[in-house]
Amino acid sequence: MLKGIIFDMDGVIIDSEPSHAKAAVNTLEALGVFITLDYPYRFIGSTTKHMLKTMIEDFNLSASEESLNELYNKSLAALIQEEGYTPVPYVVNLIQHLYHKGYSLAIASSSTPEEIAAVTEALQISSYFTRLVSGATVQHPKPAPDVFLKAVSELNLNTGECIILEDSSNGVKAACAAGIPAVGLINPNSGNQDLSQAAILIEGFEEIDAAFFEKVYNRYHNFPVIITETDRLIIKEIAVEDIPALMDLYKNPEINFYLPEIQKASLDLTETAIEKHRAYIKNMYHFYDFGLWGIYLKETGELIGQCGIEPHQQDKEDILELGYLIAPNYQHFGYATEAVTAALQYSFNCLAVNKITALIAPENKTSLHIAEKTGFKLEGSTSKAGVAYEKYSILRHS
Repeated sequence: MLKGIIFDMDGVIIDSEPSHAKAAVNTLEALGVFITLDYPYRFIGSTTKHMLKTMIEDFNLSASEESLNELYNKSLAALIQEEGYTPVPYVVNLIQHLYHKGYSLAIASSSTPEEIAAVTEALQISSYFTRLVSGATVQHPKPAPDVFLKAVSELNLNTGECIILEDSSNGVKAACAAGIPAVGLINPNSGNQDLSQAAILIEGFEEIDAAFFEKVYNRYHNFPVIITETDRLIIKEIAVEDIPALMDLYKNPEINFYLPEIQKASLDLTETAIEKHRAYIKNMYHFYDFGLWGIYLKETGELIGQCGIEPHQQDKEDILELGYLIAPNYQHFGYATEAVTAALQYSFNCLAVNKITALIAPENKTSLHIAEKTGFKLEGSTSKAGVAYEKYSILRHS
């Protein structure tokens, strides 16, 4: 279960990387060494101490680490006084949202404790964070995992309960070394960072919320993703351990009578069905981000049916076809209509699907009624694998 979200600071909360790079350039310039911004950008995600130590070695400086650090801090302070702290767009709103959703939040930054405190106070976000952890307080800087492991420990959590937000190659590597999924923020001001090891990449925070982090976390750990909820139902991806229960539904003649594909699937051995579903999770849920989901009673957690959309070709047209079924002892209670309505809303609003098609046997009066009740319109008649169907469809804005 996701409990903790750990933020890097520079480049994730504030757009400070350009200021740090300029301060490094100005520091060396004061000592008669002239470099481009490419050099300090190499150290994004690492500590200032590590950068200054490397600068002394690379340029054979006679200055001590202490005196170089003093020069650097003066240069950085002058830039901050001139430019202030610029928050990354929408990040403060995201922090507030996650806090109110009940997550434990921490900052794990390569900046000093004083710098972290100054930023959080300036942006008035200190109260939202349980812990502020500086890379200056651990033995090894990023890409070592030390600062993240310390943050996890101080949150009283374990690595399997956390996710990390990073904008740097070193930070993503540190997250991977800690065994924690990283969301990689592509920040143009952070230079050309290799974020390929991140679980997912984003370009900003405008559309990011708690549900997004839950989905990334569940995908990383191969947990079923909750798609949507209604008053009585939870619609979520079907876990491998639920396949025996699903097969029991498939084998029921009252369910598979109008569904030839379900009839065929019901003949599989449980072991075969499980292996097929493992492939389905990878090739449908993970690849398309949709599929046929399970319908679960919110009160008991019981699997009572299935609904969702799948890509098919019909009448030489690529379609997204709606499928649904409900256990016989739960029919006539409105569950099918409730589940189909929720699946349609999710598909249109969250997946930006424009059109969904339903193929229904003409004799299946109950399903025809549900389709019409949920907004589907009859397009005409068609056939699939030699079986006649009524072809219904619904548009996103209908």
